[in-house]
Amino acid sequence: MGDVAADPRRRVPRTDAVLADPRLAAAAGTLGRERVKAAVHRAQERARRGEITPEAVRDAALAALPAPAPRAVLNATGVVLHTNLGRAALSPAAVAAVAAATGHTDVELDLRTGRRARRGRDALDALAAAVPDAGAVHVVNNGAAALVLAATALAADAEIVVSRGELVEIGDGFRLPDLLESTGARLREVGTTNRTTLDDYAAAIGPRTGFVLKVHPSNFQVTGFTSAVPVRALATLGVPVVADIGSGLLAPDPLLPAEPDAASTLRAGAALVTASGDKLLGGPQAGLLLGAADLVERLRRHPLARALRVDKLTLAALAATLADPATPTRAALHADPGALRARTERLCAALAADGCEAQVVPAGAVVGGGGAPGVELPSWALALPERYAQPLRVGDPPVLGRVVRGRLLLDLRCVPADADAALRAAVLRVPGED
Repeated sequence: MGDVAADPRRRVPRTDAVLADPRLAAAAGTLGRERVKAAVHRAQERARRGEITPEAVRDAALAALPAPAPRAVLNATGVVLHTNLGRAALSPAAVAAVAAATGHTDVELDLRTGRRARRGRDALDALAAAVPDAGAVHVVNNGAAALVLAATALAADAEIVVSRGELVEIGDGFRLPDLLESTGARLREVGTTNRTTLDDYAAAIGPRTGFVLKVHPSNFQVTGFTSAVPVRALATLGVPVVADIGSGLLAPDPLLPAEPDAASTLRAGAALVTASGDKLLGGPQAGLLLGAADLVERLRRHPLARALRVDKLTLAALAATLADPATPTRAALHADPGALRARTERLCAALAADGCEAQVVPAGAVVGGGGAPGVELPSWALALPERYAQPLRVGDPPVLGRVVRGRLLLDLRCVPADADAALRAAVLRVPGED
């Protein structure tokens, strides 16, 4: 017994005992047993050299393993569709559909006949049912791809007539003119930055016109002395109108009266509507194309469509999202401010009981993700000192809020209700001031 006490190396736990730790066993399920086992061996060697205690081997092995990538975070920013956080959070139904689609699926097979079937027919049928005004629908891998496919198939070596005020930058330095011109189309700009009329469009249309493009300026506002031409008027010009509505709203939403939706835009006369799937629809990243059957078929049969096609996981998530529109995005957008206040006050009281000073303050949430600029959603937030921001951001789980006037605001609008305990624990783990 004396020898064991005198030589701590004898207390270093066996490899199988360390691997049995539930945390390491879970890590082995995602990282692989051999990788976790190697980390355990390194931790054991550190203990034998006296760098750590034998009792710290399990924690040291766990700490040496890489964090999951990407890491799940708690979005307390008050931005519903935060681009840096992956925009829309998938619904439980969509998550389950993705999990089911990870193996072999009937994505392109009719099980009744044993013959090849239309790829992603469940998602396409669900999209068509959600927007019956569309003669046909197609899905590609993101919103920009939808517009590129339309320009390539309908206007390569031709002209796209577009208002100067709608030649936007879509993010990360990518600009709409560059995107469209990369397809071989030529842009015919009309009007001015703040004002464009129907006569401007009419004067530009000629035998080289492929289509008129209407772009919703979804991530900025121009106010004052302005004018723009609606789709209904553009549809009288005798050439196809392609409307990029951006945010993926399929039907009108009273909460967002200025946000264009696919159904209304098609009824107004657009030949083709393009939109994103991971914004207001609340689904996976995807580019939606809805419109006249002959145009959609031209796009679907174009060689570029193959390069832009979506994978089975996206199709599964999209079908589930369309079948069950009770998405986290919709819940966050339509969250009752009174209920948010009560929930925030409960969290504040729980933190106060633990000795953490916080306040409940009114806040303004936003849609984000290039949708509904200028719309503010009344909300409430937990206010903490600014010093909490960095420790919470790098914690486990990472918690992201926003810093306003020297305070960190944590808005619970996009935080799942069952994550309040995890949020409270994360706040309490932040060290106090010296």
